[in-house]
Amino acid sequence: MVPYKTPELFKRIWPKLHWQISGAEKQIFLTFDDGPIPELTPWVLDELAKYNAKATFFCVGENVNRVPAIFKRILNEDHAVGNHTHNHLNGRRVPNDQYFENIEECDLALERCGGKTNLFRPPYGRFRQSQLRRLSDRKVVMWSVLTKDYVMTLEPEQILKQIIPITKSGSIIVFHDNIKAEKNLKAVLPVYLSHFSKAGYQFSALS
Repeated sequence: MVPYKTPELFKRIWPKLHWQISGAEKQIFLTFDDGPIPELTPWVLDELAKYNAKATFFCVGENVNRVPAIFKRILNEDHAVGNHTHNHLNGRRVPNDQYFENIEECDLALERCGGKTNLFRPPYGRFRQSQLRRLSDRKVVMWSVLTKDYVMTLEPEQILKQIIPITKSGSIIVFHDNIKAEKNLKAVLPVYLSHFSKAGYQFSALS
């Protein structure tokens, strides 16, 4: 079972990856993977706007091509964007050349809509060491808290009970704007935003 909280061992094995943001007092870094999609991403943006919250969207290139207007809205509302490959590829399951061609294809999709970025998150958090070496010119962003919103057998109350206590200043949180996550995301995100706003936290985008 994938843990909600990233094990410290992972951070020691891959210290050059970005697991959290040090020195970020009373700031939380929300990230959303897999979008944009018309069924969910606009709702996410509306919820974030209620709290003047900024986030980082790790986008799949083919989705950007399908709904460029939603991607442009992400940018226009001052959120950050990152590359999540063009077809949501698991780096361990494809040849390196195919993997990097797919990353570059995503770059092009983002850039066509004004979203040039050096932020990258490997789908599923999976990669080969040889791929990391070639990604040294990018900021590879992982996470400190995984919400598991995509696990359809989990109830929102279970998720909130797990993720609220382990969220700290500088935490990078992973949500998903995809169909599998819709039920949990729509229940969890508003409560999460409200809880930490009342506690005096700001929600910031990654730079």
